[in-house]
Parts: sequence; structure tokens; C-alpha cells
Amino acid sequence: MVIDYKKELEAAAKSMILVHEPDVLIRMIVRMIVQKVEVEHAGILLHQKEQDSYILTVSRGSAGLKIPAGFARVDTDNALIRFFKEHKDKDLFGDGMLVLEAARNLLEKDIAVELKELLQQALYQMEIFEAVVCIPSYFRDELLGILILGSKKGNEKFAQDELDFFTALASDVAMAIRNAQLFSELELELDKKHRLFIHTTIALAAAIDAKDHYTHGHTARVTSLSLEITKRFLQKNKKALDIKFLEDVNIAALLHDIGKIGIPESILNKEGPLSEEERKRMQEHTLIGVTILQPIRELEQAILGVKCHHERYDGTGYPEGLKGGQIPLIASVISVADAFDAMITDRPYRRALSKEEASEEIKRGSGGQFDPEIVSILLELYREGKI
Repeated sequence: MVIDYKKELEAAAKSMILVHEPDVLIRMIVRMIVQKVEVEHAGILLHQKEQDSYILTVSRGSAGLKIPAGFARVDTDNALIRFFKEHKDKDLFGDGMLVLEAARNLLEKDIAVELKELLQQALYQMEIFEAVVCIPSYFRDELLGILILGSKKGNEKFAQDELDFFTALASDVAMAIRNAQLFSELELELDKKHRLFIHTTIALAAAIDAKDHYTHGHTARVTSLSLEITKRFLQKNKKALDIKFLEDVNIAALLHDIGKIGIPESILNKEGPLSEEERKRMQEHTLIGVTILQPIRELEQAILGVKCHHERYDGTGYPEGLKGGQIPLIASVISVADAFDAMITDRPYRRALSKEEASEEIKRGSGGQFDPEIVSILLELYREGKI
């Protein structure tokens, strides 16, 4: 059977972003590999922060080849771990993986003594795990884990498209594992002090910025501006400072683009306008964000900001085409703050506007794209030099 690896990769990526428990996520990944590529066994050595070591979290395969989960624990000075942490895989092979056969062939050639010794030791570790391919998963420069693959059933060689699939999958796995870990931490922090909860939320926001290279710092700026607008709104409407609403705005603004985790980086980082198909795919990020956050009951109000911050006052926005007062206030605030910051930030395909130019653009959008009351507050803050 011919497998469409691009299609399988997209399906895996969509499934992974919805799983918030790291162990469940890893079991799902390994099961998919064993079933789709038909390897004898597969496992993941996952970094455990508490012990600063790597534990074989899941190993799945036929009887006799399955290494029990948690059976293997290796320290950071282990040769296999060092090989990837020091990026020797890129130095020697250039493709971000360690293939047993290719590595053995390389040992026959003239390479530096220290590098040869490390490679020999790493291959010895692979033999212990009965692995023929090892592929690292990095989040930024942190080695989160190593995907360990046994031989294919029938002892066939892995085809290049299969190896390419594993490499691409490992990249998505790293992001998914990191986000699953962050969500686990987030749910725990809901029962702790507010300060700790906000710090974890900021870590989630940083994960978004890490994926979307051209919006670095955008989340923090939108959050700051959203809070300024909200405070002024409450003052102008002679309402007491609503700490709970401010907290909801803070969280919603931090997480307003969390759904971009489910959008391909090729779209997020495209150097130019999006095609119609890409634009529709990008618009999915609001509902993906809702799907991701819905299991956290305490975020019910904040989720409205995530879902509706691309609705337009004239009813032509998405995802539901809400109009005027139908749009939640929290979303109207984030919509203006989000658009203003986007305008004053450089993009590969256009220069940043000045704050004065951006203010005029926002003013022109009053009653069309934006809530007029929120626009008037932003313009007021601009005139006062507070933004």
C-alpha cells in the first residue's frame, strides 16, 4: 500500500494539537508510526526536567521487541544524548537523524578521533535499544526527546520519503509535546496563585511567538494595549475596576492567537500575501484556539476573546459573522489592539506604519471593522501619548 506521507503528517499535526497530556500524546504518536510504517518497534526517549535525564516513556511493538515504558533511563552525558545535544548529527550527516547503516559506513572513513569515539558509543546505545534509526525532537535549541525506531518488518530498508516523514514528524512532535507539557502546567496553576497562572500563560504565548517568526513580541504588546483600553473603558462608563474582567482580558489577549499552533509554518511565515486557500486556512486559527482551550472551564470568558477577535462591527468578520453589540466586549477590545499593533510592525511584504498613520487607519475602520467606542478610546490614549 502506498502511503501519502504529506497527508499523514497533516493529519497527525491536527490530532496532536488537541492532546493536552504528554503521555497520551506520545502513545498516540508511537502507535501511528508502528501502524503506518510497520516498524518492529518504536519508542521515545523523553526529557524529564526533574531528574534532568531521558526516560523511555513509550515503547511499542510486537512481543519480545517491546521495551517496557520507563525501563530505560539515560543521563545527559549518555553518548546518544550528547550526539544530538551537540548537534553532531548535523555535522556528520546534515539531515538531523542517525541511521545505523550510514553511521557504520562513516566509521570506515577518516574522521576526527573524538568524533569517531562518540559515534561508536552512540551506535552501541542504538544496539542496546535495537534501533536502526534515531531522530531528535528539538524545541528551539532544547532536545526534548529522541524518536527510536526498530527495523521495518521484513527487514526492508527505510525509503527516503519515510525518513523525510520521520524528520518532519519529529519537528511537529517537539512543538506538540512542549505545548502539551505547558497545558498540563497551566491546568495545575489554575489551582495556585494568580501570579503563577499568568506566568504559565505567558509561556504559552511565547510558544506562539516562537512559531510565527514575524510576530515576535506581538502577543505581549497586544496584551498591554488591551489592558490599557479596558481600564479606560471602565473609567469612561463609570464602572468599578473589575479585576475579574481585567484578568479575562489579560488571558484572552495573551492567548488570542493560540490557534496558530495548528496552522502550518509555511503559511504563518509566508513572505507575501496569502492565497485564498491559505487565507481560509489561516482563519481557522480562531476556532482551533477555542478547541484547544475549551477543556479549561475557568477560561470560559477569555475564550470569547480568542474566538471572536476577528469579528467585524459591520458583520463581515469571522468565524460567525457577528455584528455590533453581538460581539463580546472582550473581543472588540482585542480586535482594535491586535490591528493597531499589526499596523505598526514591519512585515516582509510591507513596511510598518507610524503610530499616527495606524491611528488614522483605525479611525477609518470605526463602525466598519471596529467598535466605535473602543476606537475612540484608542485614539484618546494615542493623543495622550500613552501608546
